[in-house]
Amino acid sequence: MKILVTGGCGFIGHHFVECLIKNTDWEIVVLDKLTYASNGFDRLRDIEVFDDDRITIFTADFTKPIPVGIKQEIGGVDYIVHMGAETHVDKSIDDPESFVMSNVVGTMHILNYARELKNLKKMIYFSTDEVFGAAPEGLAYQEWDRYNSGNPYAASKAGGEELCLAYANTYKTPVMITHTMNVFGERQHFEKFIPMIISKVLKGEEVTIHSNPSKTKAGSRFYIHARNVADVILFLLEHGKVSDKYNIVGEREVDNLEMAEFIAKAIGKPLKYKMVDFHSSRPGHDLRYALFGRKVKSIGYEYPVNFEDSLTKTIEWFLTNRRWLG
Repeated sequence: MKILVTGGCGFIGHHFVECLIKNTDWEIVVLDKLTYASNGFDRLRDIEVFDDDRITIFTADFTKPIPVGIKQEIGGVDYIVHMGAETHVDKSIDDPESFVMSNVVGTMHILNYARELKNLKKMIYFSTDEVFGAAPEGLAYQEWDRYNSGNPYAASKAGGEELCLAYANTYKTPVMITHTMNVFGERQHFEKFIPMIISKVLKGEEVTIHSNPSKTKAGSRFYIHARNVADVILFLLEHGKVSDKYNIVGEREVDNLEMAEFIAKAIGKPLKYKMVDFHSSRPGHDLRYALFGRKVKSIGYEYPVNFEDSLTKTIEWFLTNRRWLG
């Protein structure tokens, strides 16, 4: 078997590559644009992929068609997992065009490439909970609920989803879509919430907590470790249905203040924080996201590691590997 992973040098992508190394004997091809978010090959070096001769890495810009020479070098492919994307909400608000080019146009180019593969079994498009927009208290969105994107990043991912469905309907491309909630883990970019909190607590700096307009309730997410996400993706390649969607959800909801307090306690330092109404001052940040996750469980999947253990191990890893905190 041969699998192509786009964005395999990125945060979630490299965890998936590590999962493939440990759990399969497949040939692995990584296609990555090597933007700032990838840290070059640092993540792949850190998991020692260059010691494995099953792995080949190519650099390509998804906003353009994959060059003929790279296609020839890759050869036939059995699976594609399309994780390559622009993902930072703030950056999408400042520069929507780059997100449309990467996440919509780039997805089209990957789909066009997938159409050329004679023996492609499945392609997974890696999407986000944010396509559904903010979730009112007590509501969790199911896989086929309507879109209501709250920011350009979310809209670009929804656009990629619709292209995938169009290619499945028009060309019978064997595409499957996943929605994933807030992911954390080792080697995450320091602009993301958990490594940022770890860094600020270590330095004794004030932490900003996303809250409601009255600054009385922190925003909340269903956090999930990247290794659990990688494990689900591998499971879906075998058991998931093409032309279908699957939510990948953390086991419990955690508000951002609770998360910051957990991190500070694990580090053994006090938490200095202020509540900030992000949505009023920075439209596009939603207070709560939530997905209904029973569908994956209904086909036999259970997460291998629970939330608290995953988070504790991640904090300990960053404390030992502080160069990743920026």
